[in-house]
Amino acid sequence: MHRIFQTFIDRLCESTDVMALRACMAEASAALDLNCFAYLSISNKPNAEPQLISTYPPNWTEHYLRNHYERLDPVIAAVLSSPEPFEWGTDAESKQLSTLQRRLFDEAAESGIRCGFTVPIHDNQGLIAAVTFAAEERRPKFEQCINEHARVLQLMAMYFHAHVRRKLVSRLVDGVSLSPREFECLEWAAQGKSAWETGRILGISRHTTAFHLDNAKMKLGVRSTVQAVARLVASKPMIR
Repeated sequence: MHRIFQTFIDRLCESTDVMALRACMAEASAALDLNCFAYLSISNKPNAEPQLISTYPPNWTEHYLRNHYERLDPVIAAVLSSPEPFEWGTDAESKQLSTLQRRLFDEAAESGIRCGFTVPIHDNQGLIAAVTFAAEERRPKFEQCINEHARVLQLMAMYFHAHVRRKLVSRLVDGVSLSPREFECLEWAAQGKSAWETGRILGISRHTTAFHLDNAKMKLGVRSTVQAVARLVASKPMIR
């Protein structure tokens, strides 16, 4: 398990886009004999679309998002109500489900999603997310993995969410949305790092660092990095 977890962390740190992040978690899940996974992030901002990264069957995920099933899903309802990981199954407590919720579970089962282990993630940036490791049925290997490695799976889920937020989610500076990389370069500039030093830290060139800082300055409507940093520092309590 230690080797799988360390490889997962290494791959996660190297990932820079959705495809790489998906492949990283998929590889770790497969190594643990877990069929598939899904990461779903829900913002508290009005009309914000959920973000989904998964290895679930595409026809199911498209259907799920198109019908806004995150508003109906009993698993997501449980995620919203508690931060503790939990197991679930399509046949569990069916009497407590509405007709629409039972239909959702039936449709998921048709796509091979019948049971799972879900890790809720409640962060302080207005996001609620969940990582689910799912299976077609409760096979012994699946149950054994959940029973023996629940806490490690919870850590993996939390690390995954943190990297998705840092690498894929835009950040606000005084109401202006910057890309994750623009925000990252500006934060290092705020700590007194030069473009060359920031590039070394982030594994990019000085020219690329300068490019991201120039974009940040343009979006913020300022001419110098010092002015951009001042906007960043002034907006710190408002960052989302």
